[in-house]
Amino acid sequence: MKISVLMPVYNEARTIREIIRRVKDSGIVDELIVVDDCSNDGTREILAEESKRSGIKIYYHEKNRGKGAAVRTALKHAIGDIIIIQDADLEYNPKEYLRLIQPILDGTAEVVYGSRFLNSDYHIHCKNFFYLLHFLGNKFLNFLINIIYNVNMTDMETGYKVMKREILKDMPLFARGFEIEPEITAKLIRKGFKIREIPISFFPRSYKEGKKISWIDGIAAVCVLLRYRLKE
Repeated sequence: MKISVLMPVYNEARTIREIIRRVKDSGIVDELIVVDDCSNDGTREILAEESKRSGIKIYYHEKNRGKGAAVRTALKHAIGDIIIIQDADLEYNPKEYLRLIQPILDGTAEVVYGSRFLNSDYHIHCKNFFYLLHFLGNKFLNFLINIIYNVNMTDMETGYKVMKREILKDMPLFARGFEIEPEITAKLIRKGFKIREIPISFFPRSYKEGKKISWIDGIAAVCVLLRYRLKE
């Protein structure tokens, strides 16, 4: 099976070279599709240089449209059998790709999520007040989806969502921003897919270091979960 990695990017000049290197060094990726969401910090210039490397496709939004829009753009150009969504920071480790896709290769799962909360090391980071707030916010969203969708998930908001391409191709997606995470999850559940979760490592960064998700995105996630639960 061919592996496609979809990477939405916005203002990641500090990390974009390194994350591209790590994705390529994973040794199992057939194509990396990067969508720059109108960065203005020098990311575009770096991507122009990286585009000369083989196995990388780069597309540019002329207006900032959000992570969800970037994922949808990347998906249009993906040809791999398995899709991996990869953020452009260094919070997630591409060395774990093989573990994430193995259940799909074995035929024991069609959708795999990498769960930060199944890794005990993540709880160590949460002793910091900033990370504790994010930890509690994520815990609330997981509690909500488990209650209203009658599932047992630990990390709905994970950046590592892995599945067969036809599953995403057949799924109409509308989210523009970070609400793409609950939208994909809610629609997978409604379609009857069982989501397999696997522990992953996680290296959280602060807003000062470039983290972009906020409490406003948490409220948007709640609205999305409720909307698709009530939708016939």
